[in-house]
Amino acid sequence: MQISNEFEVGQPVDKVWEFFDDIPGVAACLPGAEMTEDLGDDTYGGTVGVRMGPVKLEFAGKARILERDDAAKRMVIDASGSDLKGRGQAAMTVTAALTPAGSGTRVRMEQDLQLSGAAAQYGRGMIADVTAVLMKQFADNAQRRIDALERGESVDALTAKPASGLAIGMQAARMALMRVFRRFFLPYQPNPS
Repeated sequence: MQISNEFEVGQPVDKVWEFFDDIPGVAACLPGAEMTEDLGDDTYGGTVGVRMGPVKLEFAGKARILERDDAAKRMVIDASGSDLKGRGQAAMTVTAALTPAGSGTRVRMEQDLQLSGAAAQYGRGMIADVTAVLMKQFADNAQRRIDALERGESVDALTAKPASGLAIGMQAARMALMRVFRRFFLPYQPNPS
C-alpha cells in the first residue's frame, strides 16, 4: 500500500537535513517509536507501538538506511518488524525528500507499506488516516526539537509521547468523515452561475 504525506518545517533545508542524519533524534519525534540499539552499518533496532481501533500493535524490528543522497536531500529507509504478541508483521520502505519552501523546508514522505495479521484487517483509508495523524505529530515534534537544537538547549526531554489510541482514533475518524462528506455532498452543491 502506497501512502504519501507532506509537511513543512520552519527551518532551512540544510538544518532539517542535518537533523534527519541524527537517527536517534528522528526516532524520538515519532509517537510510539523507540530506538533501542545502533546495530552499525546504518542499521538500527527498535520498537513502534500504535493503536488502531481496539487493537494495540507493538512491533519490534530493524530499520536500515538504504540510500542517503546529501546533494538531493533524499533518504530511503527499509524497515520491518513483527508484532510482539505474534499477531502480524509489517514491512515498509520510506523515501524522504526535502525541498525548500520559502524560508523553511517541505518534507515529502512516500511509504510503501505491507501489513499482515491484525493490522491488515483495517482498510487503506484508516491506515492512511492514522499515518497522516502520526506524521503531523512527527512534524510538530521535529520542529520543536530542531528549534531547541538551534537555541543550544538540551533535547533529552523532547521525546514524543506514546501514540494515544483515543486521540489518533478521533482524528482519523474525523478525517474519514470529511472524506465521506466531500465524496457525497460536495458534488451536489449548486452551481453559482
